[in-house]
Amino acid sequence: MTTNVGILGAGAWGTAVAKVIAEKGIPVDIWSHEESTAEDINQLHENRRFLPEVRLPENLRASTDAEAVANGKEFLILAAPSLYLLDTVKKILSVPSIMEGQTTIGVITKGFIPTKKGPRLILETLEDYLPGFYKHSLVYIAGPSHAEEVSRGKITGLIAASESAKHSIRFRDLLRTNRLLVFSSFDVKGVQVAAASKNVVAIAFGMLDALKTEACKKDIEDMFGDGTESLLLAAGLNEIQLLGRAMGATHPETFTSISGVGDLDVTCRSIFGRNRRFGREIIEKDILASFTSIDDIIERIGEIGYLPEGVVAAKYVYQLAEQYKLKMPISQGVYRILNREIGPLDFLHTFIKDLG
Repeated sequence: MTTNVGILGAGAWGTAVAKVIAEKGIPVDIWSHEESTAEDINQLHENRRFLPEVRLPENLRASTDAEAVANGKEFLILAAPSLYLLDTVKKILSVPSIMEGQTTIGVITKGFIPTKKGPRLILETLEDYLPGFYKHSLVYIAGPSHAEEVSRGKITGLIAASESAKHSIRFRDLLRTNRLLVFSSFDVKGVQVAAASKNVVAIAFGMLDALKTEACKKDIEDMFGDGTESLLLAAGLNEIQLLGRAMGATHPETFTSISGVGDLDVTCRSIFGRNRRFGREIIEKDILASFTSIDDIIERIGEIGYLPEGVVAAKYVYQLAEQYKLKMPISQGVYRILNREIGPLDFLHTFIKDLG
């Protein structure tokens, strides 16, 4: 099998990763759910909807046929949002190269998968559907990264986590450039928990960040500053580590590395962060006013105009905290805000009081 790559999911991150690989001279096929996006990639060499103003290589081709994109590939990268990931994988189960275990599979989606047993980590859920060849061999790729920066060659670091050292190294070599640094890890569960949970903290960070601005201080006491944000970020990291240990994380350094504190920091502070943006818009635009509950937000998430995966993660982190009997005031507070039970200021006052 010659070196070629398929990517399922033509959102911003899937497209950015595809661009990095294609620029190394490796042919890449990317699956798009939207016909218009596929046409833009093929005809204009640009993903105008999800990654505008980024020129894409001509050896990056798009299709709306998931089976065609997956078939015969040496590497397949799953990049569909967590809400739709399982349905996407079901589209390719009958692909010959997948059925025979010839393709090495990596995942760049962040989040949890809902099941009848409750929220589960992505890789263990996919293993239940994929052929047995893929048991303990899937690779999970995450780290402090934004599509807007990676696609423009900004220096970035990622973690390729797998129980298979061989497959981790193969994806490390596939993705690595002089601008994209990739490191291996065996802590598959810890890296997945960190990648999913940090989006919830980022929503809280966005709300706090908005409350700091002059426009939002008209009727609010000026009590939040940079130190408050650092307090929130540190407490959020503690919650992520707490959940990670409960779910089977094996390496404490996962949470002090780029997959932990690094990813949390960039998600909370970057202007490109969709979850930070959503948190800000809760304050600035009262974006929750048109929703009745967190389930209502998830059901109508397409109306927001972008995808804040932290909304979905907030529901599942709340359920996991209940399941493992964990005290996670930030994550549980974000859930209650999104579920229209409390307001952001009430949450922040209670959170700070509890810390004291």
